[in-house]
Parts: sequence; structure tokens; C-alpha cells
Amino acid sequence: MTGFQARRTTLPKGLSKGLVRATTLAACASFVAGCGVIPGTAGGSGDGPVTVMTWAPEKTAATNKPGMPAMAKAYARWVNANGGINGHELKILTCNDKNETVAAAKCARRAASENVVAVVGSYSQHGRSFLAPLESAGIPYIGGYGVTDDEFASALSYPVNGGQASLMAGLGEQLAKACGPVALVRPDSIAGDQLPLLLDSGLKSGGHGKSEDQLAAEDATEYGGHAREALRRATTDPAAEGCVVPALGDRTFTFMDSFRRDRDDYADVRTGTVLGSVDQTVIDATGGRSGPYEGSYVTGWYPVETDKRWDEMKKVIREHAFGDNRIDPADPGVQTTWIAYTVLKAAIEKIGDGEVTSQSVHRVLDEGLKVTTGGLTPTLSWRFEDLIPAAGFPRLINPEVTFQVVRKGQLVAARRGFVNVEQTLVDAED
Repeated sequence: MTGFQARRTTLPKGLSKGLVRATTLAACASFVAGCGVIPGTAGGSGDGPVTVMTWAPEKTAATNKPGMPAMAKAYARWVNANGGINGHELKILTCNDKNETVAAAKCARRAASENVVAVVGSYSQHGRSFLAPLESAGIPYIGGYGVTDDEFASALSYPVNGGQASLMAGLGEQLAKACGPVALVRPDSIAGDQLPLLLDSGLKSGGHGKSEDQLAAEDATEYGGHAREALRRATTDPAAEGCVVPALGDRTFTFMDSFRRDRDDYADVRTGTVLGSVDQTVIDATGGRSGPYEGSYVTGWYPVETDKRWDEMKKVIREHAFGDNRIDPADPGVQTTWIAYTVLKAAIEKIGDGEVTSQSVHRVLDEGLKVTTGGLTPTLSWRFEDLIPAAGFPRLINPEVTFQVVRKGQLVAARRGFVNVEQTLVDAED
């Protein structure tokens, strides 16, 4: 029977948490009533393998996250080499969502047709396209990257971080005391439209004024004009050091190339950004301590990559990724995938001798499973009482971020521990 021997023996203020619960229940009622199927029956594993899917865009002109499906494969090799999860072999399906609505929906339909028990540790900007097929099949979405609001609304979504919302709110808090004028350069996209609202909420919490909002094409090949305009806006107050915030995902690297060429023509300006737009690899590639990121303020979801809490993940990458250079342990996408699979493992172990299906995974997560991640996040749990009362994010449970800074070319902690931005998210208003 191979090494995966069966172990089964028998068959507050403004917005209240009540509103969050009602919103979540409404979302749940919507997908149950609207699909004509019984959700949660996909992926019965019996005593055999447990099949899940991880998707992300690869080889596109915009944001790419190839390390996420690659990390999923390495994780499966690791657990399978050690007897599987609760005796079950873990099988990984991957899909390229291509940063396209049609491709994202196709990935979700494939997940349903392949009877996966969950979609785990994935990235897509097209929540509306992929969540409907998942909801129809009752497939949980565990640990999405958090780039869309939809991931924080579906009753079948189990986010492990606060998404882009918490990063931008946290960055605003971090910059409020440090910067004069703040110029935000962000994508002209649906995902980018909420960034100024969240950044400004964080700035306001620290007594700062609003940022200057500047739109840019997500897939542009050159940002010279945007860089000059951002520098101009950030230097309108000669008595205060301005900050430029590029939030362009993979294209932040391209923006910073233009920014570096023009910044000498202006007074000293710092940059502020979020993990996902910059990491240690990008800092190294742009000159380290002599590059444009030196002194930058950075907000992340997790501890810095050099923190010992990442040692187990790094060991798995070394021993089971076989030199796959798509996997960068400093990539927050890779880190999110690691944490999402930690949640999946805990859920399967909680099911114990029962059958592992999408329904049983969904049930144990809803019934109050508490997942510890070795300090990489707070303890994760998706009970109603764990939800954050932020109107646009009814499934958000982890509003904590980390403040980081680039010193001598290295991304280091600017403040010990996590910073809770729940109130900033609650206070964000259109």
C-alpha cells in the first residue's frame, strides 16, 4: 500500500461584529441558494491521496508569482517523504491564471472537475471569476494572497493575512510620523483603486494629511514621467522630507529604475512600499546600500526573511525544491503558500479518521480550528467572533502587520513584533 498507510479505523463602534456575521451569512446563503448543487461534496479522499490545487500567474506582462505553485510542490514532497498528512499522500495540481479573468475561472472549474478538497496558497487578481465556481463546488479557498476584496467576502475563503488592505493601512501608519508629503503611485486597476483609501486611513491615524494619488499602467515598460511627477509632489514642502510610495507589484522594479535616475534632481526623498512590491532580492539587484531603496520604509505581513521562524520553511526548500530558482524564501507569496499549507495540514489532522473532503475541511475550519504557525502569524481561527468588523472585509481575521526598513542594504525589523491595524481598517471610509 506504499508508505501512506491508512489510519482510519471507523467511518463597537460604527460597524458591529453582528454586521460582519450577517454579511458572511448572506454570502453563504447566496452561493448555497444560487447554484442548484449541494456545496462541499467534492474531493472525497477515503483512505487515499488528498488532492488540492495552487494557482498563480506565470510568464505574464504584469504581476507573476511562480514561486507559489513551486512552493506547494516542494511542500508536498516534504510531507510525503515523511508519511503524508495523517497517513494521506498529498497531491498538488497547479494552474496558471495568466492574470486573466477567463483563465482564473478556468483554473477554478478545473479544480472542481478534479475534485480537489481545497485551493491552497494561491494568487489571483480575479476573485469574482474564480470564487463563483469554487463556491458552486463547495471548495474552500485557503490562504489566498489577499490581493482582492472578494477573498475577504466569500464564506468559503480562509485568508491567513490581512491582504493588501492591511499592508497599505499599516504603511500609512508607518509613514505618518516619518514623512512630509506622500505621493502614491499605484496601478490603474480594480485592485489598485482602494489603495489610496487605505493608505490615507493609516496616514490619518497618525495625524497626517492625504496622499497624492497617481495612476500608472500595471504593465508599463517605463515610468520616467510617473517618477518625475511623484518626486515633484513629494517635495512640495521644503521643511519636511517627502516620501514616494510605489505600489506596482512586479513593476515597482521598473518604476524604481526611473526613480533612481531622476531623484538627484530633487531634495532628499524616501520611499515607502509594501512586501510584494519589494523584497531582499530586489534590494540587492538595485544596488543594496547604494541603491534607491536604502532607508525605505516597508510594511509586511510576516517577520523579516532572516528571522529564525522561517528556518523550517527554508530547510524544506533546500531539501525538497531541488534548486528550483522560482522559490525565493523572501517572497511573501512563497511565505503565504507555506502558511496556507500549514493550515491545510492542521485541518486534515483535525479530521483525523474521518473522510477528507472539501466539506469536512470547510467544516473543521468553521468550527473553530485554531492554527498556530510558529509565530509567523498570530494564531489563526475563522469563527464568527474572530472576524474583524471592517465593512469591506468581513472574512478578515488577521489585521497584524510588521514594520520594516532597509538599513545598509538589508531589510530589517523597524519595530519588534506585530502592529495591529484593525482600527485603521474599520475607520477607512469612501
